[in-house]
Amino acid sequence: MKYSKRLLAIFITTLLPIAAIAAEDEKIWNNVLKPEYFAGQAIEESDNIIELEAPVRAEDPALVPLKVTSKIKQTKDHYIKRILMLVDNNPYPFVGDFEFTPDSGKADIAMRIRVNSNSNIRAIAQMNDGKLTMTKKFVKASGGCSAPVGANLDEAMARLGKMKFRLEGDVKVGEPTSVQLMVSHPNITGMQMDQVTRFIKKAHFVKDVKVSFNGKPVLTAKTDIAISTDPNFRFYFVPDKAGELKVDVTDTTCETPTKRDVCSKGNTFTETFKIQP
Repeated sequence: MKYSKRLLAIFITTLLPIAAIAAEDEKIWNNVLKPEYFAGQAIEESDNIIELEAPVRAEDPALVPLKVTSKIKQTKDHYIKRILMLVDNNPYPFVGDFEFTPDSGKADIAMRIRVNSNSNIRAIAQMNDGKLTMTKKFVKASGGCSAPVGANLDEAMARLGKMKFRLEGDVKVGEPTSVQLMVSHPNITGMQMDQVTRFIKKAHFVKDVKVSFNGKPVLTAKTDIAISTDPNFRFYFVPDKAGELKVDVTDTTCETPTKRDVCSKGNTFTETFKIQP
């Protein structure tokens, strides 16, 4: 579907009362998003595979906490392969595509995102056999994608790409271990005004995240402008012995957030963290 049709559908929702927006979202999903991302594929809607946690009303539309919790174990024969996140009414609905492996231990992912207007947020899980399951939450928010960059952009750029891991709880061999990845990056949307210069800043955001343990993929993500400033991801991995967590992050610069054909790959940042179960 062309971007203009998506914008028209989103504009229509701004004219509706809150009670009608969720229903209108289903039209956007069925007529625009589902054909774009899952053309011709059957999707079951339930909380049996994954569950999505999100606030009913966002305290800060530029920092909306989301958490996807898996309901099944990641085994070699049966596991969640990927989770796609969408915000129906965002100017660019794609939030991220997160890939998991059996070495992930759990296909759980938590983050903070931008929500630009009242909208359904969707998480669609794909199993290793291809089966698709969707869960969703309706969130009330306004202006998350155009929220000001802030007065300390120069300071933010000075620490661009600095990263660190934080383990949550004890590390035990063969058991899923929760880890938090923090990335220092302004994640500029291309719709924000610089509070000092008063100019709209071109989009500059984290595009790819690759986390491995001892060379084995744990989490691979493609993300976009909906991820909040200073991206923060919580996920799991299973250590089979002492080793090294490694993350590679690549960012992208775009003249506008919607013209992906003019985006240029930017910086690549790498960080490692020693693990001793």
